[in-house]
Amino acid sequence: MIERSGRNAAGDVRTVVVVGAGMAGVQTAVALREAGFGGAVTLIGAEPHQPYDRPPLSKAVLLGTAEGSAFDVDFDDLGVGLRLGCEVTGVRPADHEVDTEAGPVPYDALVLATGAEPVALPGAGGVPGVHLLRTLDDAARLRPVLARGQDIVVVGAGWIGAEFATAAREAGCAVTVVEAAGRPLAGALPADVVAPMTRWYSDAGVTLLTGERVVAVTEDAVELASGRTLPAGAVVVGIGARPATAALTGSGIAVGPDGAVVADDRLRTSAPGVWAVGDCASYPSARYGRRLLVHHWDNALQGPRTVAADITGGGEGTAAYDPVPYFWSEQFGRFVQYAGHHPAADTMLWRGDPAARDDWSVLWLRDGALAALLTVGRPRDLAQGRRLLASGAPLDPVRAADPSVPLKAAVL
Repeated sequence: MIERSGRNAAGDVRTVVVVGAGMAGVQTAVALREAGFGGAVTLIGAEPHQPYDRPPLSKAVLLGTAEGSAFDVDFDDLGVGLRLGCEVTGVRPADHEVDTEAGPVPYDALVLATGAEPVALPGAGGVPGVHLLRTLDDAARLRPVLARGQDIVVVGAGWIGAEFATAAREAGCAVTVVEAAGRPLAGALPADVVAPMTRWYSDAGVTLLTGERVVAVTEDAVELASGRTLPAGAVVVGIGARPATAALTGSGIAVGPDGAVVADDRLRTSAPGVWAVGDCASYPSARYGRRLLVHHWDNALQGPRTVAADITGGGEGTAAYDPVPYFWSEQFGRFVQYAGHHPAADTMLWRGDPAARDDWSVLWLRDGALAALLTVGRPRDLAQGRRLLASGAPLDPVRAADPSVPLKAAVL
């Protein structure tokens, strides 16, 4: 049990309201207590379920090997009040209140952790058998689909599309993935890096159709712009996600063209007393010289510490938020990890030949130092690479490209 005094280290902040009960919201509540905040903390979640982690939804929960993924957090012990099944409909910074379906909720400090919402497929709304995969309820609806072994069409060959296709094949379903771009992960990775990953689909028995656009979805089929019709017992849409910031309309809180809350390097918004963290917020990265919007679990885990430190310390001495982005994906029997931000790089190196081996990495360098890396089945490369990303140490490109040389041994 965490000991708390009645004194509040954050000056006149006595009540913190956190909107969003996913990873970023839950970790913000935990981080506030760990930082010594002694006031009231209220966590508002739109879903009725006990707060849960999302990554298992496309894996264990979907396949029925786990019933749920609730966070192992004792909210009563932390003194955190939960308001679940409560939709926030607006924010009024001037009044220090958020509006909910159950009435206004006052705050001294507000943390927006609303996450992201999946992009719907135009024209597919309300069609039976069309699914998204973002929530626990989504996974619950899809579990019997996989159990019946239906023919499934996945729209979108991004990270979620690949993970769902992996689970569906494991369940014995026939799977066709339709991607409008010319390759999977078109918006995430360069074509030459994606090329060996594309072969994973056919190796797993998944039909991959690229350069194909969906024009209509019926109850039992998907129609493509090419004139082809695909039979479908179910359709799963994974064509991207956008920050869930609709409730901020009219609030005066700055939102960027990408729909994300524009936060500063302490994750403060344009409104005094309001912070934003996780998938719903972008932040300026001095490390990469640009503003980043990171829709990944690690960002939702790390950002809350900065928010809690800023709230409890009143902004004085709070370190700038500028982590090395990191994420992972399990697909087609491979564990893929990525760290950094490769668009800032000027050189790319292969570390192992994907045509000759199952484990390989790709390195991106900027001015001789590591800017990003992607690893497939090489966890040691990832672990050493993350340290090199943080240190900015220059590398010998010849040694760095040799998979038999530990990455840390390539430092000049």
